Amino acid sequence: MTSTHGVRAMVMRGGTSKGLFFVAGDLPADPDERDDLLMKVMGTPDPRQIDGVGGADPLTSKVAIVDRCSHGVAEVDYLFLQVGVEVAAVSDRQNCGNLLSAIGPFAMERSLLEFPDGMAETRVHMLNTDSVATARFEIAEGAPVYAGSTAISGVPGTAAAVTLEFSDISGGSTGALLPTGRVVDQLAGVPATLIDNGMPVVVMRAADLDVTGYESCADLEGNDDLRGLLEKIRLEAGPMMNLGDVSEATIPKLTMVAPPAGSGDLCTRTFVPHRCHQAIGVLGAVSVATAALIPGSPASEVLRHAAGSSVVTLEHPSGTFEAVVELSMDSGAPVVVRSGIVRTARKLMDGLVYPRSY
Repeated sequence: MTSTHGVRAMVMRGGTSKGLFFVAGDLPADPDERDDLLMKVMGTPDPRQIDGVGGADPLTSKVAIVDRCSHGVAEVDYLFLQVGVEVAAVSDRQNCGNLLSAIGPFAMERSLLEFPDGMAETRVHMLNTDSVATARFEIAEGAPVYAGSTAISGVPGTAAAVTLEFSDISGGSTGALLPTGRVVDQLAGVPATLIDNGMPVVVMRAADLDVTGYESCADLEGNDDLRGLLEKIRLEAGPMMNLGDVSEATIPKLTMVAPPAGSGDLCTRTFVPHRCHQAIGVLGAVSVATAALIPGSPASEVLRHAAGSSVVTLEHPSGTFEAVVELSMDSGAPVVVRSGIVRTARKLMDGLVYPRSY
């Protein structure tokens, strides 16, 4: 494909991320050809992604591929692809819950779904982990409503709410909520919970890593000793979480937790995996909140949480994030009964995107 051939795409913000959205039929069917095209569209590899539409950050170098669901489990299929920034790589090894919030509206924009005016409800099959989420969003005059009064940290202003409820996402990438079967494991001498409730995450106390957990992202990224230790932990965690060699992978994520600094229940700093997240990912937040609710976990020891509440408010560098997690310990082991979140989304641009030709 040369630079004279554009590909139909839409740029959408979903939660605190931004990405290119495609209908599956508008991209090459061969995964290698598709990934090569996406890197040329994004401008990868290049730290500025100056010759593409990527935003020089993992949170803006994302792709969602959407199609009608091929079987009855849902209405639409959603494949998430993380496109590298400086590294020429495209990964399908994780979900993105932020872009998930824009899947229903995008499917309507492309006439993959039709709803009457009012509150729409659709099931989204997340192909990365073969799991299903239910999205609820508003329709008016036959189109998605983007304007509204819901504010989320990390996004200026307000927009229409998108409610996401997850089912059967535990162990989607690793095979179990706690892939090692233990609440606490030791990695490079650091106690951690290895958990997967929609996103594989290593959850550790910040104090056990010789930081407070309240530092800025710039300060944490500038701490070479910390980054070296985190990568050692991540590489050790990969096989333990049934993920194999993760040296070239974007999972597991790494979250350091500390007692809340404000009105939240828990303070977080997350590496994704080599850059410090300016907020926290949707499914990563669900996994961290789940870890914090498990008795005996490192996160539970710094959690401030109202007994009986299913809402866990996570503090992050740009605000707070509320995750709804209902956990049962009736069998002696933690079982997720339900989990969900509220996000917003917005259409930013619709048209053709042109890959570089070399």
